[in-house]
Amino acid sequence: MLGQLGGQASAVRSHEEVFAYWSSRREGGRLPARRHIDPDQFKRHLPTISLIDVRRNPRDYRQRLAGTGLYSVYGGEITGKRLCEIYAPEAERYWREQLNRVVDDAKPAVGVHSLSWRRASHLSILWLRLPLASDGERVDMILGYDVLVGMHGDHGVSGIRAA
Repeated sequence: MLGQLGGQASAVRSHEEVFAYWSSRREGGRLPARRHIDPDQFKRHLPTISLIDVRRNPRDYRQRLAGTGLYSVYGGEITGKRLCEIYAPEAERYWREQLNRVVDDAKPAVGVHSLSWRRASHLSILWLRLPLASDGERVDMILGYDVLVGMHGDHGVSGIRAA
């Protein structure tokens, strides 16, 4: 992932490509399911793609899959781990809030999150979280895409908007 350090414009373009693919998989306004997502269609983005299982009662999140490009961000493998096993409490609260919003609204979310919790405050993750639903409505998985960016100057604004 460190090799992906680059301009904000490049990061935003990558996010827009993943968003456009996800959006193309929607049918009749319904959310795509995991089965509708073909990783071959966005191979160059796979190193920083993740799949997050949504658990209910109580609501929790587990990393079903985390691309190898995410190892350097998290300091190791996070596949199979829950939020509380990945993040310090403050970062866990942030991610739980963001993922809850994706599940509750059944809409994509995008943002920037500082890596200060990893003692790298000069770096951030430009993140995208896209809802997936086996039944087209109830979110049961989230497709994630992250790009590591430097904190130099302006952050730019993504053209991605909630669907």
